[in-house]
Amino acid sequence: MNKVKCTPLAALLLAALISGCAGNVKLATPTIPSPLTDKIPISVGLRMPANFDYFVHEESVFGREEWTINLGNSNASLFKQLFGHMFDRVTLVGANDDPSLMDIDALVEPSIDAFEFSTPGQSKTDSFAVWIRYRLKVFDQAGTLVSNWPVSAYGKSQTTAMNKSDALHRAAILAMRDAAALMIIKFDEVTGIGKLGRPAPAASTPVAMPISDAVDGDAVQSHALEESPDDAS
Repeated sequence: MNKVKCTPLAALLLAALISGCAGNVKLATPTIPSPLTDKIPISVGLRMPANFDYFVHEESVFGREEWTINLGNSNASLFKQLFGHMFDRVTLVGANDDPSLMDIDALVEPSIDAFEFSTPGQSKTDSFAVWIRYRLKVFDQAGTLVSNWPVSAYGKSQTTAMNKSDALHRAAILAMRDAAALMIIKFDEVTGIGKLGRPAPAASTPVAMPISDAVDGDAVQSHALEESPDDAS
């Protein structure tokens, strides 16, 4: 009996026949324009999860289309840029660092709760859509959780002017920018992070000195005599 030897090329062709269409998307670093808003005047520590440097989403659509979306370090880059625009000072906090030993007013820990997308075949349109739900935990100087904010973002891109992979890539970038815009507008209002800043030292109030200490006593007496009504008469 002859045995069929499966070469690597044959295996790839077989996988393509079984899975149908496939797509691989690697996100570029998103660029967040500088917002036309004042910075929140506090010092913030930013501690990101390890998967922000290599986040990969894989999904099978209709059991035929296998999609792999490699966000790489785009999430880490997003928050570094964003917080640099939003706060006076940002300190990156490592997994083993102790924030209590750092000169910061608050600690923020972002994470991803969910990443979803839809293809034109699913939505019966000519567009890809991406949904991202971030979660932002804010801690005060004592390490107490003061806010736990879920941020939902959405991006959509049509395939009419680009191929499928490029359209999905653009939809993901637009979703990240949508999240950035929401955080710029609502971060302080929702989390109250601006109130965690340390108050400026109160200005010292000058203490009034007794007149006898400020002016020589003989001069005071002489001045009083000059103003005496009896002398004027």
